[in-house]
Amino acid sequence: MSSESRYYYEPAAGHGLPHDPLNAIVGPRPIGWISSVSADGQRNLAPYSFFNCFNYRPPIIGFASSGWKDSVANIVETGEFVWNLATRPLAEAMNNSSASLPRHEDEFAFAGLTPLAGRKVRAERVAESPVHFECRLSQCIQLQSAAGDKVDTWLVLGEVVAVHIERALLDEHGVYQTAAAQPILRAGGPTAYYAISDSHRFDLVRPDALK
Repeated sequence: MSSESRYYYEPAAGHGLPHDPLNAIVGPRPIGWISSVSADGQRNLAPYSFFNCFNYRPPIIGFASSGWKDSVANIVETGEFVWNLATRPLAEAMNNSSASLPRHEDEFAFAGLTPLAGRKVRAERVAESPVHFECRLSQCIQLQSAAGDKVDTWLVLGEVVAVHIERALLDEHGVYQTAAAQPILRAGGPTAYYAISDSHRFDLVRPDALK
C-alpha cells in the first residue's frame, strides 16, 4: 500500500483535522464515571473518557484527568473513590454530571441522581447504576512526555476493594452479561458515544487454550 493512501501527521506539529483522531482511533472507550468525596464531606461526580482496567490481582482500575480537577483532589485527600457503570438509560444523567459546577455544588443533585452509601469507602455510589467498584487509591501519577516534561494530566489508579453487581446481570451460571448492562462507550469528536449489543458479539479461543 502506498504512503499516499495513509494520512500522516506528527502530534507535536498538530493533526490538521477538524478533531483530534487519537481518541476516536483508541475507541470506543469505557467511561470512568467517578464519584468521590472531599475530606470535609463534599460529594463529587464526574465522567472521564480516559479510563480502563489494568490488573486482575489485585484488581486495579484507573482514569486520567486533564488538569487537577475536584475528583483528583478529593481522591488524594481521602484515598478513596467509586467507579459507577455508565449505561444507556443513564447517558443523559452521566453527561449532565460533566457540568463545570462550583466546588460546593453537588453533581448528584444537578444530574438528578441518588447517592448510595458504600460498604468499604466513604465515597457514595450512583444508586441508579447497576455496577459499582469501590476503590482505594494506589497511585496518583503526573504524566510526562518522552522528553521528561511534566504534563498537566494526572493518572489515578485505585485498587477495587468491593464490587456491587445487579443480580439480573448474572446468568444462571453466574456469568456476567456485558451487553445486558447496556454500557455506553465514548468515541471520537465532541459528541459521539456507542452502545453494544449481543448481535455484534463474536468469540475467539486463544491459541494456548487449544494445546
